Amino acid sequence: MTFEVLTPRSLTEALDALDSEKNLLPMAGATDLMVYLEAGSLPACTFLNLQEVSELRPSLSVNGGLTLGALTTYRDVRVSSVKDDFPMLARAAREIGSLAIQSRGTWAGNIANASPAADGVPALMAYDADVELASKKGRRRIPLSSFYRGYKQMDRRPDELIAAVHLPSRPPGWREYFRKVGTRRFQAISKTLLAGRILMDSENVVKDVRLVFASVAPYTLRAVRTEGVLRGRELTPALVHRAVESLQDEIHPIGDIRSTEAYRRRVTSNLLRDFLQN
Repeated sequence: MTFEVLTPRSLTEALDALDSEKNLLPMAGATDLMVYLEAGSLPACTFLNLQEVSELRPSLSVNGGLTLGALTTYRDVRVSSVKDDFPMLARAAREIGSLAIQSRGTWAGNIANASPAADGVPALMAYDADVELASKKGRRRIPLSSFYRGYKQMDRRPDELIAAVHLPSRPPGWREYFRKVGTRRFQAISKTLLAGRILMDSENVVKDVRLVFASVAPYTLRAVRTEGVLRGRELTPALVHRAVESLQDEIHPIGDIRSTEAYRRRVTSNLLRDFLQN
């Protein structure tokens, strides 16, 4: 099996290559691609190495909201002041793989890998992130919450690259929650994960809420139906019970070598209760 590497020096060169050549596979940190390569499950292709594309180099630009350049790594977030403004990002970055993975792996790559067990995507989605896609035809932005269409299926054409990830400003008053459940605290793939945000008013009514889960559906799931159960209602024990029932209908966990469907359902419900009741 043959693999080649093409290294463009500019975004224009990278987009030209994607537009004119078939079987190109974009590569940033390569932390996910190397897993498939070592397992022998990656078909022959040409890697489009993006590390020398200056327009995609790591950047954490805060101007009201937050922009993450496509080559921004988890470590970049961990060591920057961004962790004070978007603490769930720092929490997710700390729990992704090892220090070596955090130094190479990128947020954009975590999105593009489209794993249901992604650790970074739920936090981004809970912060209402947009994905900026670039091609020779121009640029477009799409909400991360609607980016996935099925298992490993994305709203990204073969001629497009993820150029950046944009998060809106984080208004005050929201309470946040990030909890990953795995075999170990660190260096383990999640069995289930909840990234949540909730905004309450003075009467204990849910003004707004975000509930995003990993490892319980074919892709990172924003539980919009369960959010709708909560939104605009007083947060009582009865409402929490209704939300948990709704969530059970909304998730679709599987049993695999890491966990069982029953375990994932039970623990995911417990995470939601813990978030809403504390």
